[in-house]
Amino acid sequence: MSSKPVSATSMSQTNVADDVTRHLTQIWQEILHIDSITPDQNYFDLGGDSSLAVLLFSRIEAIFGVELPLATLFEAPTIEELARVLHREASSPAGWSPLVAIQPSGSRPPFFCIHGAGGNVLIYRDLSLRLGPDQPFYGLQCPGLDGSCPPLTKIEDMAALYVKEIRRKQPRGPYFLGGYCMGGTVAYEVAQQIQAQGEQVALLALFDTMDFSKFPHLSAWDTTYQSIQRIVFHAANFLRLDWEGKSQFLKGKAKVFRSRIPVWRGMLAAKFSKGSGTGTEESRLLANIWQTNDRACVNYFPKPYAGTVTDFRPIKQYRVFNKPDAKWDKLAKGGQEVIVLPSYPAGMLVEPFVGHLATALEKSIDDAIRKNGAS
Repeated sequence: MSSKPVSATSMSQTNVADDVTRHLTQIWQEILHIDSITPDQNYFDLGGDSSLAVLLFSRIEAIFGVELPLATLFEAPTIEELARVLHREASSPAGWSPLVAIQPSGSRPPFFCIHGAGGNVLIYRDLSLRLGPDQPFYGLQCPGLDGSCPPLTKIEDMAALYVKEIRRKQPRGPYFLGGYCMGGTVAYEVAQQIQAQGEQVALLALFDTMDFSKFPHLSAWDTTYQSIQRIVFHAANFLRLDWEGKSQFLKGKAKVFRSRIPVWRGMLAAKFSKGSGTGTEESRLLANIWQTNDRACVNYFPKPYAGTVTDFRPIKQYRVFNKPDAKWDKLAKGGQEVIVLPSYPAGMLVEPFVGHLATALEKSIDDAIRKNGAS
């Protein structure tokens, strides 16, 4: 494949469209490892996931000279739609933003959901779909995913940036906020800063999130035992399902596993390799974002929160995280609501278990709307 950017002015409009489609098809085939892809096939239906999306956009920038935000995959999940976006962006680039419109339409109050340690928000696509077309759903993605700047190193700084983006989209409260794992930690600080600005937070939903400052250093035994428990929990989630559910779960976990491979590769490359190249640099970028976000979580010491925390938990937690002071009951001065979901760790965002999270979250949003008079 040629690395020379495709110029929108060097060919006729028809030839440009054909050339863009051909190049995009080649990129998709290489990244997704699929021999034949038609222009109307959906990226997600083909097995595309979050880490592959970073690779996809990096290749697009190298070939077309156009930098696309991650949100593009929600707007244009097929090759033909992506080709139209490339034509538009070549003449009038929109630029990068932390705010991603995963599902912008609907009459309900928007829900703002913050990225996990991986930095991107494609992990929330299934949750947004399950919540339906009337629930606006926005993600906040990590600065630095496009390689243009280093990731932020402090939870407080991330939250300050995200508060600006959230309030640019929704100037006044009440606000509905959430996040998974590390994303919940950032959402907690976002809620703190929004309240400090005199605005109301109607819902703070933390998905399998704890006070990670309580776990500054894990011993080798803790790490090993956690790895063993992870396998046991995966098996327990699998055994809870019928045959159709088992198939959905395996496909979902395969995507998660594949999305972690570039991160692991980047960690190894940073430690042992001095080589460079597109794949290596992209992997290093993903690994750096993940490690930076993990350190930020451990170094963040949450202060008491004046509002209510809604804590969505799995059936059982990793033994290393079972500390009595690692949750939010002592910090949430407005009270803590605990919702236990019928899944084990690392399952609540994966089909079909994400359906339980969506149902519980929708009820929590409804309750908050009634309580706060939001609409």
